[in-house]
Amino acid sequence: MRGSLLVAGTTSDAGKSVVTTGLCRAFARRGLRVAPFKAQNMSNNSMVCARVPGGDETAEIGRAQWTQALAARAEPEAAMNPVLLKPGGERRSHVVVLGRPGGTVSSADWETGRRHLAEAAHAAYDDLASRYDVVVAEGAGSPAEINLRAGDYVNMGLARHAGMPVVVVGDIDRGGVFAAFHGTVALLEAADQALVAGYVVNKFRGDPALLAPGLTELERLSGRPTYGVLPWRPDVWLDSEDALDLAGRRAGEGRAALRVAVVRLPRISNFTDVDALGLEPDVDVVFASSPAALADADLVVLPGTRATIEDLAWLRERGLDRAVAAHAAAGRPVLGICGGFQMLGTRVHDPEGVEGAPGADVAGLGLLDVTTTFHAEKTLRLPSGTALGEPAAGYEIHHGRIARGGDEEFLGGARSGAVLGTMWHGSLESDGLRRALLREVAAAVGVGWTPSDVSFAAARERRFDLLGDLVEEHLDVEALLDLVASGPPADLRLLPPGSER
Repeated sequence: MRGSLLVAGTTSDAGKSVVTTGLCRAFARRGLRVAPFKAQNMSNNSMVCARVPGGDETAEIGRAQWTQALAARAEPEAAMNPVLLKPGGERRSHVVVLGRPGGTVSSADWETGRRHLAEAAHAAYDDLASRYDVVVAEGAGSPAEINLRAGDYVNMGLARHAGMPVVVVGDIDRGGVFAAFHGTVALLEAADQALVAGYVVNKFRGDPALLAPGLTELERLSGRPTYGVLPWRPDVWLDSEDALDLAGRRAGEGRAALRVAVVRLPRISNFTDVDALGLEPDVDVVFASSPAALADADLVVLPGTRATIEDLAWLRERGLDRAVAAHAAAGRPVLGICGGFQMLGTRVHDPEGVEGAPGADVAGLGLLDVTTTFHAEKTLRLPSGTALGEPAAGYEIHHGRIARGGDEEFLGGARSGAVLGTMWHGSLESDGLRRALLREVAAAVGVGWTPSDVSFAAARERRFDLLGDLVEEHLDVEALLDLVASGPPADLRLLPPGSER
């Protein structure tokens, strides 16, 4: 078998990533060589991998595609997410092309400024398609964003390039899913409609029998079947592309033995760093944006950020700087990760204007004897070592270069008493290190906490298998594989008004 499938959505956050990941695992179970693909991702949640399979050169891709590669039992590589946009402001994004910095792009040059990105993305797809049996591509936003169609190379632009069939995912929990399905197809021009083969309903609650008449009528009206209905499951979530779901991320309810407060920075990045803490029994993880929300925390975490200087100013505007300092002064632990670690230092310099205006020089929180200087060249590493008496590994993605003074070294960063800072994202996924850190937190605040035997890697694998099981049980996987092998059906009905274009 050799072919591909595009998973599009009626809206952003409709469930494209979940369906794509589940299909990657289901297809891989059949012995197929499967690669995930997203032509363009807009996210500050990224990951480091090899630029090419088995190579020594590193690359940066969206974390969702890195996760999907693991679900597909494939080695993550740059071609799986050839264009990554990292928002650096309201209208401008930093560009990563095939894993390496590629300048900036603004909302004003959506079409003309991105033609080279489309070429890079489609070439990367062609490369993957030549090496894998199946490419499961994830769209972005909605293909019915007709104002952006001329410059689109992620949704129908990609489908047209490859002649690939498309399934549209809709989140029924939001309401209006039948109108969203029909309207999505009807707004597309005829050549695009000819590639949309059907639908997948996501997050359904209730009796499927009550939904069946609507699906039958939708097929009659649009000429396209629904390939399945995925149930709503509270235990199904994946590494997210953005910060939209942070409000719903909470490890527990009530007062756990240990409470972790993660400062929700406006330009937060790589917030999945704290997911491993949420797996631990009797540890409650919350995202906080006010001083009061830090008051009863045992551990305060300053996460990564795409704009250290701007988010440091935001901390001060809200009085969070004083709350963090008071927390540390009381001997209660503080952990800073990458940009959050840089904030804990004495000064942050940006002579080249990597984050904004050249020459910026601001005071940090002064909790660690560290200075940070930004450089245009980005560091991408996959480091490993030991800390707190335990093995640890992680990944580095940053422009900042630190200079440590008298503080002791800690995972590429620094430590002074109960204040710790690391440049390593993902280090808390190392089970021994995570438990050692929480033991120190418990001792510092004087509460009892019993270490668990939770394995983060095993928990992630169980999550992939759960998604694969859901897809196998609730979607017509064989029909979707037929689409992959045969392409879009030749007799798909064209719907007005788009069919007239």
